[in-house]
Amino acid sequence: MKLQIHSSPRNSYSEYQLQSVTRHLNLPDITLPFWGQRRKIPAYRITWLEGKGNYTVVHFSDGSEMIVSLTLKKLEGRLPSEIFVRPHKKSIINLLYLQEIRTDKGVTTCLTSGFEIEVSRRKTTQFMKLVIAFQQEFLPLTAHYAMA
Repeated sequence: MKLQIHSSPRNSYSEYQLQSVTRHLNLPDITLPFWGQRRKIPAYRITWLEGKGNYTVVHFSDGSEMIVSLTLKKLEGRLPSEIFVRPHKKSIINLLYLQEIRTDKGVTTCLTSGFEIEVSRRKTTQFMKLVIAFQQEFLPLTAHYAMA
């Protein structure tokens, strides 16, 4: 079974829609440590985060990646909970880039970038509740900005 999030495959929100939603929700920029410096990154540009021990790989909407010297748990506390969800102990996803959810063998999320991320059995119920709440609140909002 598939739960389709976007109307057409591999389609994401426009840059204008993402910026508008960010302003509407007053989402902060995320400060990430990188080679002894700090970089401010708009939260909507992060598609997902992948835990690798004491490091985290941050995946961006343009396909680039950045390795930061923070654990996934520490980064989770810095991310806006309105759009970021942790479906598995090794990953956090941005719901703005969620394409579909597959429930064939377990639960798997498919992002607009093509990445597939497993949802752990223990987190499936809570994850699905968060996705449904996100859809009810944010999809009408992004549709409003598509018409503007």
